[in-house]
Amino acid sequence: MDLNNILYQLETASEEDIEKLLQQYNVENTQTFSFDPKEETLRSKLCHGVLTVLGRQVQPSCQKTCLETLRIMSRDKRVLAPVATKEGMLTLAGMARLRAGEEQDADKKSSQEQTLSEENKRVVVEALKCLCNVVYNSPAAQQVCVDVQLVRGLCASLATARTWSHEVGLFTLRLLFLLSALQPPVRGLLRREWHAVRLLTEVLEHTLDVRWVGPYEAARPDPQAVSMPAENNERAMEALKAMFNLTLSETGGEEDDHQLRLIAAILRHLLMLKTETEEKTEEAHSHAVNLLNNLPVSYLDVLIDVPVQGGQEKYAGKNMDAIEVLLDFMEKRIDKGSNYKEGLTPVLSLLTEGSRHHREIRRYIKAQVLPPLKDVKSRPEIGTTIRNKLVRLMTHVDMGVKQTAAEFLFVLCKESVDNLLKYTGYGNAAGLLAARGLLGGGRGETQYSDDQDSDTEEYKSAKPFINPITGHVEEPIPNPVEEMTEEQKEYEAEKLANMFDKLSRQHVIRPMGVKPDGTLAPLEETLCSPPEENSDSDSD
Repeated sequence: MDLNNILYQLETASEEDIEKLLQQYNVENTQTFSFDPKEETLRSKLCHGVLTVLGRQVQPSCQKTCLETLRIMSRDKRVLAPVATKEGMLTLAGMARLRAGEEQDADKKSSQEQTLSEENKRVVVEALKCLCNVVYNSPAAQQVCVDVQLVRGLCASLATARTWSHEVGLFTLRLLFLLSALQPPVRGLLRREWHAVRLLTEVLEHTLDVRWVGPYEAARPDPQAVSMPAENNERAMEALKAMFNLTLSETGGEEDDHQLRLIAAILRHLLMLKTETEEKTEEAHSHAVNLLNNLPVSYLDVLIDVPVQGGQEKYAGKNMDAIEVLLDFMEKRIDKGSNYKEGLTPVLSLLTEGSRHHREIRRYIKAQVLPPLKDVKSRPEIGTTIRNKLVRLMTHVDMGVKQTAAEFLFVLCKESVDNLLKYTGYGNAAGLLAARGLLGGGRGETQYSDDQDSDTEEYKSAKPFINPITGHVEEPIPNPVEEMTEEQKEYEAEKLANMFDKLSRQHVIRPMGVKPDGTLAPLEETLCSPPEENSDSDSD
């Protein structure tokens, strides 16, 4: 359509004609996401013209059509100047029933929403969609939202979550997520003044249908019940994303302690739920993992302290159902074979810290990931067990993935170098040991319980024959020099020496040694370093 004609009609035509004209434009551009740069000025004027129409007392059907046009325009960040003003954002906030900058009575707002016609609800939804697009694409609009305290209206809306229609709730939560993600200073305001963490917790309780049977224990989901509806899952994901932003900063105080433990309990409940598809369930678990990483590690005891539902006697009566779900989730992410940094490292970090600070969690995960060794003939990285998969990650090209996987296994071994080498071999563990200054052996700094790991008879009998570098019993290799003459041996030895000399002179390789503190250093430095006084190590 000709934009000049639309702009002219916006100024002169009747409300009915404007609605029909914009409806035609919307139908033609509903799937348009890339716009002609030559028409930027005209589209910017169209944004201004549509806002002018919205400023009049037009019917809800015309408001909805104008907002649809504005939503299409808001996909182009270069034409949003007329919208990203105080007047423009307040117009959209009013259409979305978000009374920015004003105190709002929750009961009154709830009553208003219940009396809204279906057409008015569509206006609210379209206004919220516009706000989401504009806030996402315009830093100026983000600042205006801060200036007019739009978050106050959002939090007032959160208080009426039980009366929401699905789309109103979805885009209200999405707008809160965008503002808290793109404007970090807003997070403290949301937490301290508008109690957004508590409000989001209540949204999650309602959306996930949480029924409490203990202080921090939700009733176990009925295995025969239908899976969580897709719409509920969608709203819960947006609430979790917003909650993640708000819990990024340090917390403290008794109220925070109670609130964060409540969140941990809700997340445990979420981990036990199933959605309509496996993909959506995995997405929900991913958001739960991300949020659990923000909570103080001491609160992870909520995941296993579920007395009403009971636990396993061998793990001090703790319930390990949620930890089992996290382990399954971790293995699925490993099996995907891609996007390890964002998809895998959060759950690895969570399980590492949980194992480091909670003995029962570590013991349970150790039993699943590093059971007593029986197969000592295969290399640690070869196979389909979860141990094999994690050992393969210890030599991954991504440094963050490699370090996280190695740290996880190291903690399961109670940070004992000897135990780690038993399960992984020296070659796979060398990177971690070098970084921690433990190439000479020893333990990490964390203190663990004194319970001892017992070795299987298979491992004890094979231990003297295990190659410490590869971590398995190797087949005897024929001696390549047995059938050589003395002249051939001398030739090969000289050839090898020349190759090493060449690599050394070109600085391709450099002889290294281990210093008394367990770190690597050039060989000449380690030879010249005096031995540490009062060393506890035994001399050979």
